[in-house]
Amino acid sequence: MDLVTIVMWSLIIGGVAGAFFIIRSYAKGLKECPRDMWFLFIYKVLEYTAYAAMNMTFILWLSRDCGLGDIAAGSYISGWSIMLSVIAMIAGALVDTIGIKKTLLISVVFLLISRFFMAFVTDPVLAFILGFTPLAIGFGIVGPVVSVAIKKYTTKEGAALGFGLFYVVMNIAYAIGGWFFDFVRGKFALRDTTGKIINENAGTLIFGHHFSTYQMFFIFGFCFTLVSMFFIFFLREGIELNDDGKVVEIPMKKRGSGFGAIKSTAVDTFMTIRNVMKEKYFWIFLGMLSLTLFVRFIFFHMHYTFPKYGIRVLGEGAKIGSVYGVLNPVLVIYLVPFIAYFTKKTSSYKMMIIGSTISAFSCFIPMIPVGVFAGLTDTMLGELVLVKWLGIADSMPALLKFVENNPSVYEYWPMMAFFLVFTVGEAIWSPRLMQFTAEIAPKGKEGTYIALSVLPWFAAKFVVGPMSGILVNAYVPLGENGEILSSYPNHAMVWVWIGAMAIFTPLGLLVFRKLFNHKIDATEPETV
Repeated sequence: MDLVTIVMWSLIIGGVAGAFFIIRSYAKGLKECPRDMWFLFIYKVLEYTAYAAMNMTFILWLSRDCGLGDIAAGSYISGWSIMLSVIAMIAGALVDTIGIKKTLLISVVFLLISRFFMAFVTDPVLAFILGFTPLAIGFGIVGPVVSVAIKKYTTKEGAALGFGLFYVVMNIAYAIGGWFFDFVRGKFALRDTTGKIINENAGTLIFGHHFSTYQMFFIFGFCFTLVSMFFIFFLREGIELNDDGKVVEIPMKKRGSGFGAIKSTAVDTFMTIRNVMKEKYFWIFLGMLSLTLFVRFIFFHMHYTFPKYGIRVLGEGAKIGSVYGVLNPVLVIYLVPFIAYFTKKTSSYKMMIIGSTISAFSCFIPMIPVGVFAGLTDTMLGELVLVKWLGIADSMPALLKFVENNPSVYEYWPMMAFFLVFTVGEAIWSPRLMQFTAEIAPKGKEGTYIALSVLPWFAAKFVVGPMSGILVNAYVPLGENGEILSSYPNHAMVWVWIGAMAIFTPLGLLVFRKLFNHKIDATEPETV
């Protein structure tokens, strides 16, 4: 066994052991939690794995299967994302009204509908009506419901552990989804006689019907959701963990049946939202979230700009799922508890400023000339990353020969450096923001606060979606016949523009720090 193989297996074994230790550390402090929370986490892993793989597929599917151009596809995604935000706002209040289990069952039904039709329909209008609309309803419910459930299933002291485990489990699911994204694209791709991928969207025949590679993600997503639905039935309605660590059952308000029940639910949901929006504290809370938007834009671009960008810069079949979809969440799993331990006495506000600054400036790393990183290819690190991990070639001699004809392989290095630095920043600011969003809510209004926290995202998505298409079309366009060009000398400008916007987050947090550090009693909210 050669040295590189030994290092690779050492990293894998060490990584698995480390992840087990992290999960076990969180779980030990959550032994009193009801079994419902563990079924919820299983559901979450399945659903988020499917979504992570599908999320990077959407923008590619819209262009390759549905025939939309870069700008049209970006605007299309923007419209869907806006709808997703609207649903998420309503969903939080809905879970406060009808409970966790019923809300999740509603979610699953809509997810199954959306994934079924998206596997067959390629007309953009029909895809929006039959696919993206039920998908927005189904997945828009998931985030707020899971956050509310964790708060209900933990004590006040155990909430931090609950959300820490939430973050770890979510990133494990995203990492699996990122790997699955590359696996499916490689499995159903068309290759030339040398084994090089020439069409990753070739797809396959199932029962005589041809499905493209991108459509296969919706079929797999449908199957994942069927399995996840099974675990929802194990949840009990009205179960909570009180501050004494005892599982109690809180009876849900009876609403009758038929139209009367629907009307009662709708009225209560509307009243909950209206009352929260009268609270002065809520608007200050929303103001801080608005400032974080600029750095959070980067996440949007990773999901909807990077897939096209990565394939065009790196070539058909590029391992874009592994480079971001695996690298980012795996690093987050280890960095978050490490950083949290050494910064537990540092204020959340300061951590958000530091973290967002690092994440914003990481976007400028792709501007560094690729020659600075090229020397890493013919090293042990190059073999470990490009051969053992990404599988670009079977061996180092084969890799070096491949690189001679495909110099775009060098572009992997600045991209990975970018994602590495961005993730360090994310691990600093993102967990603090997530916990703040959930814990700041007054009792009984958790779902509504969490749901309405997406209001800034709602406004921003009118801009960020079209911006994605414009940047891709401007700096990494396709040729006249829809082919990928041989080179894109200004491709890094895509991230320069994104980074320039992201800088407004740390600057805004610095400028308004006195306002947001002003303490308001959340238990007795002021009204406006």
